[in-house]
Amino acid sequence: MKYVNLGKSDLKVSRICMGCMGFGNSATGQHSWTIDETQTREIIRHGLDSGINFFDTAIVYQNGTSEQFVGKALRDFAKRKDYVIATKFTPRTQEEIDAKISGQQHIVNYLDQSLKNLGMEYIDLYIYHMWDYHTPMEEIMEGLHNVVKSGKVRYIGISNCFAWQLAKANFYAREHYLTEFISMQGHYNLIAREEEREMLPFCADQNIALTPYSALASGRLSKRPGENSKRLAEDSYAKFKYDKTAEADGKIIKRVAELADKKGVSMTEISLAWLLTKVTVPIVGATKISHVDGAVRAVDSELTQEEIDYLEELYIPHELAGVMAQNGKQKAGSVV
Repeated sequence: MKYVNLGKSDLKVSRICMGCMGFGNSATGQHSWTIDETQTREIIRHGLDSGINFFDTAIVYQNGTSEQFVGKALRDFAKRKDYVIATKFTPRTQEEIDAKISGQQHIVNYLDQSLKNLGMEYIDLYIYHMWDYHTPMEEIMEGLHNVVKSGKVRYIGISNCFAWQLAKANFYAREHYLTEFISMQGHYNLIAREEEREMLPFCADQNIALTPYSALASGRLSKRPGENSKRLAEDSYAKFKYDKTAEADGKIIKRVAELADKKGVSMTEISLAWLLTKVTVPIVGATKISHVDGAVRAVDSELTQEEIDYLEELYIPHELAGVMAQNGKQKAGSVV
């Protein structure tokens, strides 16, 4: 395993972050394909043994059971100083807004619940899961600065936002001597490359770590045409993100398979090897031991510039999908 500092921070993290959305009680929450605590523990232990020290979860994953499973496994298998844990908080709910719970109090409430779920005294990287269009940005930044000062959070990151929003937030923080975001977690992979327009160059200029999710497009970049899995069959949100562009994406996926055959490796290794040339640390979900092994091998995989160009050649512009499409509509609606 190779390690790198996360942006401007002193967090030394593995080049692969284990995404933990697939861990949690499948009877609760959004996803029916998640794995139970026993399987979660096996995968986390194998990840640790393979050199992975960076784990990403969220309070909303399976109603907090992802945080609970992950926290207990890490406490049992590793010393606190030997791993980096990231978790995320979502915007205020309508009920909170109606009850006049401020953005700052919302952050405190969610952070304390995450710490309880994880069984930990602090979080290494606390991530703003998506932009809150109903709460002033200034209030969010001040609230995040306060939890860093409290010692409950070491660094802050952001996910699912536009480059102008990240710039606005960090420049406000800089002007007012508040804590800045050191990482950006966006939707980015071989078949979803819209982040290359503004976010990637901005983060490179500002030394903000890129930690993209959906590194394998919810399994699409690791499976050949006709192959299936429980997640591919049941993940309705991933279908929402990718089904509209399946025909165009399929041509790129075919090239991934072709190159994997040529090099005698898995499609996972090819897809992640490409992504590792672009970002700091991709977040890779794992619900099987083999998923961990493929991701770890990718760190030592190398692609020539000719191979990179071959994989990129057929990409066509995509509409924003998932959370970012919804955020764009919220912003457009708020301008009218």
